[in-house]
Formats: sequence, structure tokens, C-alpha cells
Amino acid sequence: MVFTGRSSRVLVSGGVLTLALAGCTTDTGGQAYPDKPALASATQGAKASALPARPAELNLQGADPCALLADPQLDRLKINSKPRAAAEPIDGPTCVFDADAEQPFHSYYVRTIAADVEEWFTGKRRKNSMTTEPTQVGGFPAIRNHRDAGTPGDCETLVGVAKGQTLAVRTVVVTAGGLTMPQLCEKSALAADLALQTLKARN
Repeated sequence: MVFTGRSSRVLVSGGVLTLALAGCTTDTGGQAYPDKPALASATQGAKASALPARPAELNLQGADPCALLADPQLDRLKINSKPRAAAEPIDGPTCVFDADAEQPFHSYYVRTIAADVEEWFTGKRRKNSMTTEPTQVGGFPAIRNHRDAGTPGDCETLVGVAKGQTLAVRTVVVTAGGLTMPQLCEKSALAADLALQTLKARN
């Protein structure tokens, strides 16, 4: 049997050959196969280590999500309605910005979260149903988070602005079928970058 990319060792004791293979389990036939949860954890850990170092600490404490996008930025994002606090905040203070100046209509959910951004890779916020990819926004470590299955509905950009603090911007489709997943993620990243600029000026 040939094992590739995994450390193995052969132990011989009393004429019995024992195979110890890290990260693998065996079925009743004795055939080794990858331990999927272990592989998934290793993959997510590798993604977390790929995040860039944070260039500064930008404190979100006391920040109003509705004030993180200024008028010129609202114009750039085609936001024509007054920002409003979310009726049901999502894991922290949340503000909704409706991009309804022109089709396709969509909304931005801007929120501040008391958590390290790495938690979406290796912590309690990790979800196997979501696709998470390392990226950067304005030089800060960030994660692109979305669901691949089904009709594209939303994409979120999470930016680690400080230790234990994450700025999140989720773009949600309003006009059914109006935006592809890459377009949703692009809009989310742009809005996150604009909000980050406001946060930098605030700090």
C-alpha cells in the first residue's frame, strides 16, 4: 500500500505488524481512508493561517453601524433610502442599507461583532454548509463567506479590524435573480472597504 502526503510508521512487535497512520481510520476490511473531520479542520486551519497580519487595531466599541457609510459612499453604492437599524440584530448591532436607486435592488447589512475573524474558520462560527475563503480588505485580514448551493442570495465579507472585533458586511439580493454570486461578493467587499475607510478616519 502506498500512502502519499501523510506520515506513517511501521511498528513490529512479537511478529505482529501494526500500521499507525496519522489522520486516517480503517474500515472492517483494514483499508485506510482519510478521516474527513480531521481533514476539514486542517483545511480550515490552513485558511486561517493564510490571512494577512492586521496592520492596525481599529476599535469598534461604540461604533454605530448606520454611521459607517458616509453620503458620498452611499451614492457610490446606489443607496437611496435612509439607513435603518435591523429589527432583529444579527450577532451584534446591525444596520440595513437599501440599494434601491436602480435595478437590480439589493441591501447591505452592516454589523459589528465581538469576535475574532478567525472564528469563522476554526471557531464556533464555522459552518460546514458555508464556503469560507481568506482574503483582505484595505490590508486587513478578511473572509469571504457564502453558500454555494441553490440560487445566489447573499455574500458576506468579514473584516478582522481588531483583536476580538469583526466588521461584517452582507449583501442580500432583493431583485430575484438579479445578481450572481461573484457580483454579490464584489459588492460586499466594496461596501466593507468603504466602511473600513470610515472606521479608519474615526480611529
